[in-house]
Amino acid sequence: MSDWMNNGDIAFPNLGIYLKNVPESFTVFGFTIKLYGVIIGIGVVLAFLLISKVAKRDGQNPDDFYDMGIYTLIFGILGARIYYVIFAWDYYKDDLLSVLNIRQGGLAIYGGVIAGTATVIIYSKIKKKNVFEMLDTAFCGVLVGQILGRWGNFTNREVFGGYTDSLFAMRLPIEAVRYRDVTQELYDHIPAGANYIQVHPTFLYESFCNLILLGIILAYGRKKAFKGECTLIYLGGYGIIRFIIEGIRVDRLLFPGTDIAVSQALGMFLFVSALICDIAVRLKMNKNKAVMVPEKEEDAAENKD
Repeated sequence: MSDWMNNGDIAFPNLGIYLKNVPESFTVFGFTIKLYGVIIGIGVVLAFLLISKVAKRDGQNPDDFYDMGIYTLIFGILGARIYYVIFAWDYYKDDLLSVLNIRQGGLAIYGGVIAGTATVIIYSKIKKKNVFEMLDTAFCGVLVGQILGRWGNFTNREVFGGYTDSLFAMRLPIEAVRYRDVTQELYDHIPAGANYIQVHPTFLYESFCNLILLGIILAYGRKKAFKGECTLIYLGGYGIIRFIIEGIRVDRLLFPGTDIAVSQALGMFLFVSALICDIAVRLKMNKNKAVMVPEKEEDAAENKD
């Protein structure tokens, strides 16, 4: 492959793939539309379709999720933006209007998850629905959005990792990425006369891992031990996925004054918390069963007498 790439090209050299002029946006009637937004839009539609199927399978009313989904989507996007801006404040503090510009990305998934979860909880309380059952179903849709949404990062040339020459190594023209995402390590590995960086496609890793996690939740959903267990599987599963992949990324959001990645810390916290909660609920269920069995045997003995 050539050492000089056009601004719109993306390559996976070790797979022999070279994509020319991959668009970041397109124009309709003079209005520029970002592919990032289109991909997210498609993800939302597919998420609602899956949620509807899962709801019907589990005896829930799909209309409840369509009504709730409008609020969840709005507050989820707001939460994702607020979370990102808080931990990337240095990039926005001198240009406050840029906080409103989400066309260049800058949405943190965990912020969306936190705000979206809060919305589902409030909605469920108001409508007197079982919040754990609602969350179990809703998180199936969340994963669909995450799986597709990461491909918006691909068209935006963002959310990539450090240098690698592994099988899935990806090359991006340095002019096509944000300057703050190019680390010294990446600069050091630019070949003489070349204009590209070679990176881990962490968007691809996360999309694939989320697809596996969705498959696990859908397969296990029919035989889950208790309402809310699929929620715990999502929180714990995505937590460990994010903990691992975040360690590779170059655009990590850090706690101020530290080298600790926010999403890594939160991911590990959710993984451990979800595991403990699942074990605790199962132990409580087994304890209740153990208490119920002697009572039934005693009742049977009394009836026999």
